[in-house]
Amino acid sequence: MEIAVCSWSYRLSAERVAEEMTKCDVKNVHLALNPFVDPLAIVPGTAGETENIAGTGGVDSLEKQRADIEEYLASGRWKISSTLHNSRYDDYSTLESIRATGGLVPDEHWEENRKIIADVAKLTAEWKSPYMMLHAGYINPADKTGHRKLTDRLKYVRDICADVGIGLTLETGQETAEDLAEMLANLPGVYVNFDPANMILYGKGDPVKAVKTLAPWIRHIHIKDANYTKIPGTWGEEVEWTKGEVNADAFIAALKEIGYDGCLAVEREAGNDRPGDIARAVMDLHERGF
Repeated sequence: MEIAVCSWSYRLSAERVAEEMTKCDVKNVHLALNPFVDPLAIVPGTAGETENIAGTGGVDSLEKQRADIEEYLASGRWKISSTLHNSRYDDYSTLESIRATGGLVPDEHWEENRKIIADVAKLTAEWKSPYMMLHAGYINPADKTGHRKLTDRLKYVRDICADVGIGLTLETGQETAEDLAEMLANLPGVYVNFDPANMILYGKGDPVKAVKTLAPWIRHIHIKDANYTKIPGTWGEEVEWTKGEVNADAFIAALKEIGYDGCLAVEREAGNDRPGDIARAVMDLHERGF
């Protein structure tokens, strides 16, 4: 397993992200791509998750950031472990709002989203990333019509990715591991980016047990921690890696047990010292032998 970091977590320009990665001795990056294909893109991790900010979150122009990234890739300073597509319409204000707006679910944005996804997939292949990640959106097997529609949209996105030679991974979170596994069993060629903290934030089960359930599909990992909510119907709380209820020791042991050998990408979407939190998480992973 190799260590990576999520570019959007820093809320910095590509050049500053590269500086932080060098300090941590990390060259793998999970890279948010939408700002480079969609001028109205919202960068995950920005204040309130609602501001339109260029690039990976810094003040440098998109042109400079794109040139910097291409230089880092050409020189070998960076290697992309996965890219990220995030819809500008995702509303994380509440659990109810993201259930209604998240991922591929909303009909009113599907035509626009699928065109943007195709551009993200094309750039993903151009920058030689093996995977593109996205949130499928709320999976509800009880809603037969909606479930069938979401499955069909995922097949469409899977085929777009396959046409350019990359794999598609889905972020875990809004569904139980069992519901996701049931869907994936009918979607050959679609895989999982496993985020243990998301399962806790959404209250969808034990991430350590979920590793075994989703083992056949796991291709990429987020290193993130959280505590379960004490108020039903509200978000859990994201905390610094090893400080929450993921149980870092058991989680890493579970990954080893299933033979996972991909990247461990540190993500931080809360807190006032994200570079410091990321650096400490990377240090913890280095101390574990990665």
